[in-house]
Amino acid sequence: MRSNRRSFLTNVAGAAATVAGVEALRGGTGSAPTAFAAAPRAFSAGHFALELERQMAGFVRSAEGGHAAADVVEEFEGESCTTQKHLGQLRYEDIAVSFGTGMSSAFYEWLQTVFQCQVAHRSGALLSVDFNYKEVARLDFVNALITEIGFPALDAASKDAAAMTVAFAVESTQRQKGTGNTLKLCAKGPAVQKKWLASNFRLKIDGLDCSKVTKIDAFTIKQGFSPERESGRLEIPNLAVTLPESAAESFVDWHEDFLINGNNSSEGEKKGTLEYLTPNLAQTLFTVELQGLGIFKLAPEKVEAGSEQIRRVKAEMYCEAMTFNFASIATGC
Repeated sequence: MRSNRRSFLTNVAGAAATVAGVEALRGGTGSAPTAFAAAPRAFSAGHFALELERQMAGFVRSAEGGHAAADVVEEFEGESCTTQKHLGQLRYEDIAVSFGTGMSSAFYEWLQTVFQCQVAHRSGALLSVDFNYKEVARLDFVNALITEIGFPALDAASKDAAAMTVAFAVESTQRQKGTGNTLKLCAKGPAVQKKWLASNFRLKIDGLDCSKVTKIDAFTIKQGFSPERESGRLEIPNLAVTLPESAAESFVDWHEDFLINGNNSSEGEKKGTLEYLTPNLAQTLFTVELQGLGIFKLAPEKVEAGSEQIRRVKAEMYCEAMTFNFASIATGC
């Protein structure tokens, strides 16, 4: 027993002496904790920001894409059992970002150009910054055009923060080392970003009782381009809402008249607004105006026998046009 204890103490003492010797060669104090503390820390992006036309557009929640890539083309030659491969045309992937409130007015105005069928190019950069808001890397992009704008799903029972998504095609990108400068912040931006929740919304449709609508499905506006057109061509999505069956009488009446009875001319279509509200429901952050709504389906949700869940119905409507507006309280500095 004594010999085992003596061997253990000898090994510990030898290991300590080795650490002390290494620290002495490094000019350290000889303590092991100092050696570990001196290890370099790998970079981790703390925040991502968007820059448009050399102006700060705000912080985004996520960002992806923008990489240079090419397809691999395979060609068979003669009797060979293998293929010759080469690269196809160079292309740059679309960039996609998600964001909430707190973006600049110039950024939200760029979104509005899509709803107005305008082709609006913007150049800028995606910035990676550390937790001290120092720029460590950047992805510059040239002549970006918005191709998609996505609006979040809404649920009156949700406690999650809401976020929009935007995808834009770019002519080219270039990765560069960050400038090392500290981004200028303001008190308004971070505070505003916390104000938008998926549960805070208000839907209004002419002649319908929408006060009991509990859910609205996510929807995405898409913009396509072609060389012969000076403006984009919009794909306007459908609008799908869920509400209790007991509160759906006005939807049932419209469904019967518009779809079953065939009174579905433009005079039978409706207009409406979807408002995204602050947590106290007192102010509007964003508004989507809906035009040319026509109901094409009304069906109850699936329920199990014996279930005590409230019976709900989902109403699905096509929409011919949408417009987007933002309030000053939704913008950053």
